[in-house]
Amino acid sequence: MTTILVPYHGNERFPDDTIPVRPDVTVDPELEGDDWEQLARLNNATAEAVAAAGDRPLVFSGDCLIAGGVVAGLQRAGVDPAIVWFDGHGDVHTLETTTSGYLGGLSLRLVNGAHPELYADRIGLRPIAPERAVLADARDLDPAEAAYLLTSATRRLTVPEVDPDTVPPGPLLVHVDADVLDADELPGLRFPVPGGPSTGDLLAACERLLATGRVAALHVACTWHSPASALHAELLRALAG
Repeated sequence: MTTILVPYHGNERFPDDTIPVRPDVTVDPELEGDDWEQLARLNNATAEAVAAAGDRPLVFSGDCLIAGGVVAGLQRAGVDPAIVWFDGHGDVHTLETTTSGYLGGLSLRLVNGAHPELYADRIGLRPIAPERAVLADARDLDPAEAAYLLTSATRRLTVPEVDPDTVPPGPLLVHVDADVLDADELPGLRFPVPGGPSTGDLLAACERLLATGRVAALHVACTWHSPASALHAELLRALAG
């Protein structure tokens, strides 16, 4: 298994103590242009690393916007995955619905094909259809996100409901945003949400999927402030294991 580190939140380069892993590959390209161009450079470099990584790469990044690069990398390697998205938020805004302007809130919707001229087309991503996506938890939704999900083919589950029978068939990308966890369990999150699943619930769900042999890659968004604590490091070790 190849461990890939993308030490960025948006275009912010993290200090080295933010994501406490020992990577085989660090994605750290020179960033130029506007926010979308910089995001494209990060995701293209991520896709190259994933495509070259071989069996089931493990990708750590500072936000969820790198998920498209992981998908594009798998596709370059001949794998067309469905996606299981563990997150405390929906990440299904568009530029028309976001009230904050925070691009991370568009992450899953971009992977599903929103604003292709800004995202998918620039990184060679073939968007994952909503019916091939599972959104696990997402207990904090803005009204526009809730309205979209009422009619979307994206399947919504609680974390304990995630198992091989409730996710799409075929290869899977498992995406874990650390803020899916109860904010009382993991301090220092950028966007904490109370009332979430326990670390044990999350790890058990991931283990159920990994046991199928269908997980093509695991992407962990380390959405906390620097520096990482012992609890953050323990979570990353557990997910890597």
